[in-house]
Amino acid sequence: MPLDRDRYLLTNLVGEYVVLQRDDLVALVRKQLTITSEAYSALKLRHFLIDETSRVALDLLAAKYRTKLAPVANFTGLHIFAVTLRCNNRCIYCQVSSQSPDRARCDMTPDIADKAVEFMFHSPAQALKVEFQGGEPLLNFEVVKRIVQRAMEINKVERRDLEFVICTNLTLLTDEIVSFIQTHDICVSTSIDGGEALHNRNRPSPAKNSYRTTVANIQRLQEAIGPRRISALMTTTRSTLNEPESLIDEYIRLGFDSIFLRILNPYGRSAGDAGELRYSVDEWLDFYQRALRYIIELNKGGLWFREDYASIVLRKVLTPYGTGFVDLQSPSGTGISVLVYNYDGGIYASDEARMLAEMGDKRFLLGDVVNDRYDDVIFSERLMELIKTTMLEGVPQCADCALRPFCGADPVRHYRLQGDIVGHKPTSEFCKKNTFIIKHLITLLETDDAARRVLYSWI
Repeated sequence: MPLDRDRYLLTNLVGEYVVLQRDDLVALVRKQLTITSEAYSALKLRHFLIDETSRVALDLLAAKYRTKLAPVANFTGLHIFAVTLRCNNRCIYCQVSSQSPDRARCDMTPDIADKAVEFMFHSPAQALKVEFQGGEPLLNFEVVKRIVQRAMEINKVERRDLEFVICTNLTLLTDEIVSFIQTHDICVSTSIDGGEALHNRNRPSPAKNSYRTTVANIQRLQEAIGPRRISALMTTTRSTLNEPESLIDEYIRLGFDSIFLRILNPYGRSAGDAGELRYSVDEWLDFYQRALRYIIELNKGGLWFREDYASIVLRKVLTPYGTGFVDLQSPSGTGISVLVYNYDGGIYASDEARMLAEMGDKRFLLGDVVNDRYDDVIFSERLMELIKTTMLEGVPQCADCALRPFCGADPVRHYRLQGDIVGHKPTSEFCKKNTFIIKHLITLLETDDAARRVLYSWI
């Protein structure tokens, strides 16, 4: 794949990469590359070619390939419990079709919660992460407590590495909840979309200033459980595009050492032509590039701060290891890396699949915790179809793409936007976003020594 007019990116099956001048690439293809050249040495070192002096065993390449694919072999480690659809905020981009706080019929019952926990422990993964989602999960805190206590009880026998995360807007935090979080070593993930005006515009609360309440409770939890056990996410709206620097400054001011720059997802209130919300993928990539440049400059100036999506990509580009990130795997991590238990007991292949179901399309419903056994869900035709059609080695255009070792698949998004779980790559937003980001990061690694030192520090 060309990086610019003169340089080309080459990758191989085990995830090694080399950047060559065009003349060297032509010489390689014609088998005329001089064996004393720098390009020849780089290609040999990274297993693009062998000659009579090579000592590289096929077993070494097999080991590298196995290591990259280890997250697939580990199987489902992330288990999301959507304990309620109710929410006390009215975020303008809500992707989960949340309901008003008085709609208790949208809560997970204790019986379904127990069955979902038992279902989770059928996963062979040694490390299990339980993530509580909503709506606002603190509106059904009794079931959150029940799931934690039930999982810990079962784990006395199972002896897995168990981790809990509550994803919450933090506006309902109480002394009881803080105490429970402390006692059970629970991590917390919240949302901050920027400064006060932008955050309140994106995430309004009918009862109070959501920004001030969230920020006060971030500080409260940082003191109670430590800064490393609480993190925040942002979602980009049109209003965010022109102020990446102030957004990043806000995260630094609040004591965070990283930010995950997220594009808008086409579910719930974000679906269709959502007026002030919508923007093109090109506009978002301009925003991302500007934000990344600012973050790198902050690092060059001595402040360590990381962009999390770039860090995940860099782990795939620069290390022998894969990633458990659902959208950057082959096959896709839907069902393999994550399962979602909806409030009604439905089991979905990803959180986006659950979001789509709340819009009326249950295309990715795999079963339910009341009636279906673990093996029936995992070996279902629906999940097998997702696995088969998202193995990039056999997907049209992905199979021949130089970025394949570093990329992944998002079948739910492709289905939602293009009506096909494979997707049409030339018009795919997912493809365009990842192509730009991966090429941009590799270009920085190859051309900017100071930026390269910063990027290496993130992994």
